[in-house]
Amino acid sequence: MGASRMIGPIRSFRQDASVLKQKVKPGTAKRTILFATPYARLLAFFLAVVVVDAAIGIANPFIYRDIINNGILKGNSHLIVQLALLVAVLAVFDAALGLTQSYFSAKIGSRIVLSLRVKLFDHIQQMPLAFFTRTQTGSLVSRLNNDVSGAQSAFTDILSNVVGNLITSAVIIAAMFALSWQITLLALVLLPVFIFPARFWGHKLQSITRESYDLTASMNNLMVERFNVAGAQLAKLFGRRQDESKSFEAKASRVSDIAVKRSIYGRLFFTVLALMAYCATALAYGWGGVLAVHHKLDVGTVVALVSLLARLYAPLMGLSNIQVSVMTALVSFERVFEVLDLPPMIREKPGAVAIPPGPAKISFDQVSFRYPSAAEVSLASLESVAVPDKLPEKTVLHEITFTAEPGQLLALVGPSGAGKTTITQLVPRLYDVQSGAVKVNDLDVRDAKLASLHQRIGVVTQEAHLFHDTIRENLLYAKPDATDAEINEALRAAQILPLVSSLPKGLDTLVGERGYRFSGGEKQRLAIARLLLKAPDIVILDEATAHLDSESEAAIQKAFEVALAGRTSIVIAHRLSTILKADQILVVQEGRIVERGIHAELIEEQGLYANLYQRQFAEAAQTVS
Repeated sequence: MGASRMIGPIRSFRQDASVLKQKVKPGTAKRTILFATPYARLLAFFLAVVVVDAAIGIANPFIYRDIINNGILKGNSHLIVQLALLVAVLAVFDAALGLTQSYFSAKIGSRIVLSLRVKLFDHIQQMPLAFFTRTQTGSLVSRLNNDVSGAQSAFTDILSNVVGNLITSAVIIAAMFALSWQITLLALVLLPVFIFPARFWGHKLQSITRESYDLTASMNNLMVERFNVAGAQLAKLFGRRQDESKSFEAKASRVSDIAVKRSIYGRLFFTVLALMAYCATALAYGWGGVLAVHHKLDVGTVVALVSLLARLYAPLMGLSNIQVSVMTALVSFERVFEVLDLPPMIREKPGAVAIPPGPAKISFDQVSFRYPSAAEVSLASLESVAVPDKLPEKTVLHEITFTAEPGQLLALVGPSGAGKTTITQLVPRLYDVQSGAVKVNDLDVRDAKLASLHQRIGVVTQEAHLFHDTIRENLLYAKPDATDAEINEALRAAQILPLVSSLPKGLDTLVGERGYRFSGGEKQRLAIARLLLKAPDIVILDEATAHLDSESEAAIQKAFEVALAGRTSIVIAHRLSTILKADQILVVQEGRIVERGIHAELIEEQGLYANLYQRQFAEAAQTVS
């Protein structure tokens, strides 16, 4: 029995049998098949290749029979040479068909998975912000990588092992019955004796493989946590380098040990299969030889039967684990379908209207809002700690009403947790309101095309996010067709062009993970440059200068003067000195607007705003003294 024929069955026995305990939703198999229907022609060609390959596989034993019976025993050397050449030619065709079979099964699986992966990524991109605030990033990445890849390998296994083995086994058994029904029955009777030891070692391999995956995942998690910038910085600050190395060595050692164990058990598994195959071959030769001695069977037929028998056990053994292969595929696909079936809360209405560029008016009309529950936006399997929400739903905004006219600067102030950021997140429709309406130019944002809404709005948050890419690519994210001249103009307006120009690689400088190569103020100015490049009609600044030093804040304030000029702006201010010239100031407390007006008016009212301002003024005076 060739080693190459054993690879498929061994891989099928390594699959986790615990998958059989899981239940898949009705219709999962049908949906899985639907993903394969666009590749019906490829599947038909694949099946044709499998049939031809199986036919060639049984042709060689019959040729061996003729070589012995009509060539060797009759002294026909010419026939022997011809048939030997035919065996060689068929071997070449058999190898080519084997490669073709593997190619098409992998190609079909890869195409299906590509379609599935792209569809899943696009669907996740449509999910609301609330979805990402609850789900674990690693779980999402696992769905795109591990589960989709698992679906691919399982689907490919079904094609190459299940379908291929069914056809191959049927053809071989039919050929063996045609040669000798007695030896064929013996081979089938011995099948349980052959499979049970294989299944025993297969279960051992499954548990070892599962343990190997868990240990490798634990080691990888340690590396991911320690190799990102924040984790590396924490380890250095606490002087834990040696402890971290010991911890990693312990985990890596366990991975190494389990790899040795897995290799040994894999070899034992292969050895058991080979021994059982040799025993079956010995019995076939023994009984067939006896029949040949008594002239009930010719010698060539005995050799042909043994050759067919050597080809039979591997596909039959593979079919013995068919349930695990099928269930592995269905479970992998179901985990992907689970995410695809979660509808995005924020969806564009049919017949949505585009918001044209130009001066923009923002208005809130009796807006009340609560954050969606986990059941509305998330899946328990995607959350690191999933527990039912037992707290009553809490309304965080109550009947918010205001209007920001085109070109006006509207400031939101108030204590932490008052609802200021929530108000700004409703404008770009990161969330939908429960009652009332948020409007841009008198158009309800729920009736607007999402692309046009997001194109009109630019946001700079307290923690400016930069991708681990070059400065150029981070800025082009706002305007992919921007020229270098436009980029430099945006950098100049953001008060950071001299810094970028002084870098050895200029715009092609990598910013590092989350922009860690730059200071907080520099990242903020790059974020402002990105906003200016986008040139939105509405600007939202969410405490963009809260944690900056006075020098960085002064530079950013200059950049803001350019960014806000002529644009409708909503600014959440931590330092009230930055919004003294606001056209309108809203004081938010516990989800309600409790005061509104300009700075001078609010100071005269001696309310919450005046208290906040006087407290900051007193703190600033103490700092100076």
